Amino acid sequence: MAVFGSLATKLQETFRKLRGKGKLSESDINEAMREIRLALLEADVNFKVVKGFISAVKERALGVEVLESLTPGQQVVKIVNDELVALLGSTESKIKIAPKPPTVIMLCGLQGAGKTTTVGKLGLYFKGQGRRPLLAACDLQRPAAIKQLQVVGDSIGLPVFAKSVDSTPLAVAKEGLAQAKQNGNDILIVDTAGRLHIDENLMDELRQMKAALNPDEILLVVDAMTGQDAVNVAQSFHESLDITGLIMTKLDGDARGGAALSVKSVTGCPIKFVGMGEKSDALEVFYPERMASRILGMGDMLTLIEKAQSAYDEKQTKAMEERLMKAEFTLEDFYEQMQGMKKMGSMQDLINMLPGVGVNKALKNATIDETLMKKTEAIIQSMTPQERRSNSILNGSRKKRIAAGSGTTVQDINKLLKQFEQTKKMMKQLGGMAKGKKGNLNLPGGFPGF
Repeated sequence: MAVFGSLATKLQETFRKLRGKGKLSESDINEAMREIRLALLEADVNFKVVKGFISAVKERALGVEVLESLTPGQQVVKIVNDELVALLGSTESKIKIAPKPPTVIMLCGLQGAGKTTTVGKLGLYFKGQGRRPLLAACDLQRPAAIKQLQVVGDSIGLPVFAKSVDSTPLAVAKEGLAQAKQNGNDILIVDTAGRLHIDENLMDELRQMKAALNPDEILLVVDAMTGQDAVNVAQSFHESLDITGLIMTKLDGDARGGAALSVKSVTGCPIKFVGMGEKSDALEVFYPERMASRILGMGDMLTLIEKAQSAYDEKQTKAMEERLMKAEFTLEDFYEQMQGMKKMGSMQDLINMLPGVGVNKALKNATIDETLMKKTEAIIQSMTPQERRSNSILNGSRKKRIAAGSGTTVQDINKLLKQFEQTKKMMKQLGGMAKGKKGNLNLPGGFPGF
């Protein structure tokens, strides 16, 4: 399921109609605005937000620079893009880092929003930036919350400060801060209790912790799939705690996206991060301009490049490029690249970041069979190191053994080998062309066929 899938499809269809006209009349603009309004409302965007958005776009679209332009359709797309970026927050809202460590980040939210998991994801994000986070387990309300955070911390190699449930959240928070200062942790991320609904006891507890910790950031974790309820929750928390930003989880599971498009305008609080999956590294910095670009089918190449850079080691990539140029690319290399691709996320998500996918019916409707990648992995894993490095030695008996070990057939193995040889030949040709022009491949991770 693509983020903003249904909204993106409808907007792109509207823009396709506009681009097909040589000149635009006022009635063309009005019709387009009607379609955009319906698309936004169906995407569960707040009614008042839709009204303000349409008004701003229409006012600009009826201007002389659009109606008398040689490319009026493109001009309207640009206006919608500009207004979408403004609606989403204009620019990236960075985490405020304290001049004197530790930076204290307090996470709050209702039960079920993914708060404890997000504490770990945020900790891993800062760890990747070379910082030393400490996670504090201050949720003493929910059974097993402390244990959950400890398991999360162990899985990503981060320390967790915890006390028994007989303690109080306020005491744990204060001791956690002291521990961070003593151990030289420059980031303290505090997990707090949630409820199934907003109540005064919850808010009292959070206000006391805020007063004791004086946090640099108070981030509200909200579930994008709850739609306008997420916006209402954000408004209530902001009124009580004066939150500094939001982390929107499960955005990858919400095809409508109304909450993400409404929350900044309604609450005034920026979205700082979005959760795009269950894995510990599936937390992305929220860039309004990149998200607007995805919605309008223009892709998101910057995020795609950043994912590739984080997934692939530069030295390994250079070495692989050299082997490719010498036609030494092996199934072992192929397997390594597959592992790198898996780190970047699902293939469907990656394809949706490519420019033009939204308006290309063949690409947009293409289904990615992730099981094929698993089958390829199983086949290569069942080979000996020698067979991976020199697939020419794979005779009939070896293929039978590999098929039995991988739960596949000899036909599957032959198909993989044929595709691998074709890909290797194509990549060698592309590599030769790139070297002739630049002296460097500059391929994204060197992954065959990507």
